[in-house]
Amino acid sequence: MRRFNPDWFIEYKNWLEYSIEKDAVFCLCCYLFRQDVGKQAGGDTFVRTGFKLWHKKEKLQTHVGGVNSAHNQALKKCEDLMKPNQHINNVFVKQTKEEKIKYRIQLNATVDCIRFLLRQGLAFRGHDESPDSSDKGNFLELLQFLADHNESINEVIQNCPKNNKLTHPNIQKDIVNAAACETTNAIIKDLDNGFFSVLVDESRDTSIKEQMAVVLRYVDKKGNVTERFLGIVHVTDTTALSLKVAIESLFSKHGLSLSRLRGQGYDGASNMQGEFNGLKALILRENKSAYYVHCFAHQLQLTLVAVAKNHNVIAEFFCLIAKLINIVGGSCKRRDALRDAQFVEIEKALDMGELQSGQGLNQETNLKRAGDTRWGSHYGTIINLILMFSAAVEVLEIILEDGTSYEQKELNGIDELARKMVETEKDVTYPLVYLLVKLVLTLPVATATVERSFSAMKYIKNQLRNRMGDQWMNDCLVTYIESDVFDSIDNEAIMQRYQAMKTRRRIL
Repeated sequence: MRRFNPDWFIEYKNWLEYSIEKDAVFCLCCYLFRQDVGKQAGGDTFVRTGFKLWHKKEKLQTHVGGVNSAHNQALKKCEDLMKPNQHINNVFVKQTKEEKIKYRIQLNATVDCIRFLLRQGLAFRGHDESPDSSDKGNFLELLQFLADHNESINEVIQNCPKNNKLTHPNIQKDIVNAAACETTNAIIKDLDNGFFSVLVDESRDTSIKEQMAVVLRYVDKKGNVTERFLGIVHVTDTTALSLKVAIESLFSKHGLSLSRLRGQGYDGASNMQGEFNGLKALILRENKSAYYVHCFAHQLQLTLVAVAKNHNVIAEFFCLIAKLINIVGGSCKRRDALRDAQFVEIEKALDMGELQSGQGLNQETNLKRAGDTRWGSHYGTIINLILMFSAAVEVLEIILEDGTSYEQKELNGIDELARKMVETEKDVTYPLVYLLVKLVLTLPVATATVERSFSAMKYIKNQLRNRMGDQWMNDCLVTYIESDVFDSIDNEAIMQRYQAMKTRRRIL
């Protein structure tokens, strides 16, 4: 029984294709580009019906033919198709080597300006970006400032084509998206297909749109517990099913799987921790290893408030503080009087040498209200009240004493154990122990990272930028929150991703 020889793939690797269903050989190049040449070199045998004469291998070479055969002409067209430099768009846009260098300088300068604005969380556009405007916005003004202090950049910007200045808002958004994608990819790469937990919370932005922030918690290759901001997603409603769909969509976008999920960290809302239809329950149905942990910070806050209210002395104490704050903050005049009095106290303390002077020290403080659901708000209220009575030294001594006694154990927690195991290569000697430590560290403890992402959201999307789109806001938040990861991404990676997004007028 004669049959197809797989070794022919090596000899005719540029064009040979074998169909298992038809048990026949075809020519890919001729199928794509062959012209009608009658029965020359086998006619349509290698295109339609397929070649099956296994005992006549010489027919394969006959099909190839000479240098100018129909097959070789089709092969040449196929090779041209696979060369990006011979793409039709590149043929139209013929650039010299000098032009490519200038384009790279221009694009790199644009990326530098965008990197600075993203790093500082600043707005890009101005109200009036016309050439005669005195304030064209942060991006254009920064780009012009950079050009004014760099002759090569200034020359490129002044002489660039008017239809390719790389200053259009769509260009800005493409580059920001490329930067965000590279930052997120670095986080996913650091995760390295390991186990992770997810921290989720929702909050409204300045446009009264419900946004869901997602944070990943995992142990990196060095044994460090890491929490990284993955993204923010606009959700039309906050039902458990809608949140689960949004999370699955975000995971799918970044190549994450629910099967690697080992922990869930949410607040105490019913749509989150509902026993039957909450987000916790929906995920547990698909992955029983995704253990749920009620945010410790929320639990502690609610517990402290409940205990305090049931203790008469403590309840009266906080009630007295609330009355004091209401009285002091009742008018601007009373607040000014409080600040003036505190200023006099600080001056006296400085003259007596009880306080040190310096940058960032002894800044103006004020009393703030406490809230039952705001973490540490009662603590902050008491601390500020103590500062107003010039008793901060005693508090610092207590904190210092507690810290000294705590740091006398050699390892200050499981996280340091993980790092020490990696440093001493004990993670290789005891892999199961290290895996157990990683799983424990991966479990979420508090959703503070998610809450901080909402603080960043309010800073990025403020009243002056309340028309930001969801994707634009997400890209800005990823690069702003994960600034250390963003700093590790070089401009070349961003430029290459930007260039590959779609067809550009110029090529790198």
